[in-house]
Amino acid sequence: MQAQQSHKHAGKEAKSRPKTAVAFLVLGLVLLVIATALSILYGSSNINLRTVWEGLTQFDPSSTAHQIIHRLRIPRALAAALIGASLAVSGAVMQGMTRNPLASPSIMGVTAGAAFLMTLGYAFMPAASSLVIMLLAFVGAGLGAGLVFMIGALSKRGLTPVKLALAGSAVTALLSSASSGLALRFNVAKDISFWYAGGVAGVQWVHIQLLLPVVVIGLVLSIAVSKSVTVMSLGEDIATGLGQRTNIVRLLGTLVVLLLTGAAVSVGGSIGFVGLVIPHIVRFIVGPDYRLIIPCSAVAGGLLLVLADIAARMVNPPFETPVGAVTAIIGVPFFLYLARREGREL
Repeated sequence: MQAQQSHKHAGKEAKSRPKTAVAFLVLGLVLLVIATALSILYGSSNINLRTVWEGLTQFDPSSTAHQIIHRLRIPRALAAALIGASLAVSGAVMQGMTRNPLASPSIMGVTAGAAFLMTLGYAFMPAASSLVIMLLAFVGAGLGAGLVFMIGALSKRGLTPVKLALAGSAVTALLSSASSGLALRFNVAKDISFWYAGGVAGVQWVHIQLLLPVVVIGLVLSIAVSKSVTVMSLGEDIATGLGQRTNIVRLLGTLVVLLLTGAAVSVGGSIGFVGLVIPHIVRFIVGPDYRLIIPCSAVAGGLLLVLADIAARMVNPPFETPVGAVTAIIGVPFFLYLARREGREL
């Protein structure tokens, strides 16, 4: 009876808007291209638009400006777009699978777990390559998420949204404290401090070469499971009744989250709230169909982080504000609003 009522309620609310989603994607992609161009144009060195165009079309290795454009600014802009897309899609998949509006990589312990194993890597393998650090980030992301779900599942009434958020906050605090202690003990605090601040200032082409294939695979998988995530978002009973193999969907969804989050945090560091805010905004605009939410979240997440990176350079020039601080200004009030709204439903 309850499942039927939930199904009817979901049916009333399930009004996807594909035309709106297409318009959103087109506009978002146009804005993303413009924002990427601004990111390449703006920086501590004054480079005009003509020089940027010449650097892209007629690269001169002897030109300092062209070297800055190719070695620093293009990788930075691309990394911001890829990381923003990864975090936003991870948050969307997590929210759909768990039916938890508070779910996101930074809140559910995923980011803290990645940081913990990366700190262990810096401490005990100082000569580790970027690939090894990225693999450690993947394993750590799984560790953090596993701890959160295990703690949440041990509670009396199971995995409610607020209990998952509380478990995520506890695991994040625990792993972050352990990471800080290890960083101080093994004198790698300087190496890990930039990662905690979050940003794409030091990104180079080698990071893009590692990041791009993983993000592409994660995004393709997320689109492949998007229909199943939509069914999962209606509830466990309804999904099972419709013939959904919930365990397989959870496994694939978790793989998507680990791939995208692990890649994003290993390169961009601890950038919070992108995966929380963007899926909610996109869902409000295009409806509850994750076949629309996931691609739109990817574009909107990339746009948000590129703009946040530009803003981080403008706050206190020539110094840079951590990108994580810029996204937190948006994300913290949004998180408090969602937590307050969900608290009323307990």
